[in-house]
Amino acid sequence: MIITRTPFRISFVGGGSDMETFYSRHQGAVLSTSIDKYMYISSHKFFFKDQVRVKYSKTETVGKVEDLRHPILREALKKAGIRGGTEISSIADIPAGTGMGSSSSFTVGLIHNLSAINRQYISATELAERACEIEIDILKEPIGKQDQYAAAVGGLNIFYFNKDGSVLVEPLYIKNEVSDKLQENLIMFYIGNQRDASVILAEQKQNASKEDKFNILKSMVKLVPELRDSLYKERINDFGKLLHENWILKQKLATQISNKDIEDIYNTGLKNGAEGGKLLGAGGGGFFLFYCEKHKQQKLKDSLKPLYNFEFKFEQDGSKLIYFADEQLK
Repeated sequence: MIITRTPFRISFVGGGSDMETFYSRHQGAVLSTSIDKYMYISSHKFFFKDQVRVKYSKTETVGKVEDLRHPILREALKKAGIRGGTEISSIADIPAGTGMGSSSSFTVGLIHNLSAINRQYISATELAERACEIEIDILKEPIGKQDQYAAAVGGLNIFYFNKDGSVLVEPLYIKNEVSDKLQENLIMFYIGNQRDASVILAEQKQNASKEDKFNILKSMVKLVPELRDSLYKERINDFGKLLHENWILKQKLATQISNKDIEDIYNTGLKNGAEGGKLLGAGGGGFFLFYCEKHKQQKLKDSLKPLYNFEFKFEQDGSKLIYFADEQLK
C-alpha cells in the first residue's frame, strides 16, 4: 500500500492573477499558505489484474483506464501507464467546492502516489507542473496554477506567474512569533453552499481580457508585496486591512463571487471585531476567512451563529509520501 498526504491551502491576496489570460500580459502573484487539512490518496493491489478500481464519492471498476468517468483519475492513470491490478481511494478532511483548492490537492496527491507506484522520484515543482498539465492543458479547466503549487510545495509562499508560463516560488521566512500571532488572529467560518467553481472561474477568465477587470487584477497583485512587507516588518494588524482591500477588488471580477448573504456575513463580521477578510476560492460559498484579534473573536463567533467555526493551523510541508509498503503494485 502507498499513501500520500497533500495539504489544502488558503490564498490571502492576488488570487486570479495565476490564470494565463492575466499572466501572459502581466506577471501574476499570489500569497498563500498550506494548512493542516489534507487530501489522502491510497493505492494498493487489486485482486483482478485486468481491472482498475477507483473510489472517490463514487466507485468505478473498469477494464480499461480510458473508460473511467472521473476525468482527473482517467488522465493521471493514463499518463502513469497504470492499466490494471490497482485500486485507488481518496479521503479528504474538507468537502470539495469549498474554496481551498481541493481539486488540485487531489491531482497533486494522485500524481505523487502514482509516481511512487512507478518507483519514480518527483520534485515538488515537477509535481505541480504535471498537475497543471492535466487540469489546465488536457482537461481545459478554467483555473490557474496557484493551487497546484501550494499543494505540492507547502508553507507560506509568494508564487509569481511569469509571462512564459513559468512559476517562481518565494518562501516567506517570518519570525515564529509573527507566524503564531497571525495564526491566532485568523478565524474561519463555514458558510455552506458548496459550488462548482468552474462556472465562476470561466466568467472571471473571460473578464480578464477586459481592460477594467485586467486593471483590478493588477491592483490585487500590488497587494502581494505589501502583505509580505507587513509580515517582515511585524505590522501584523495591517493584514486585516489588506485582506479587506483584496476582497473589495475581488468582488468586481465576476458576478457570482458574492451575493447578499455573503455581504451580510462580511458586514456582520466587520461590525463585531473583524478588521478584514475574504471568501476563499472562486466565490459563491465555502469558507469565509476573517482577520480578527484574539480577544475580539468570541464576540465575532457569537454574532455569526450558527455558522461553524472551523479551526486550522499553518502547514509547512507540501505533498508527502506518508506510507510505503512494497506490494509490487506495478
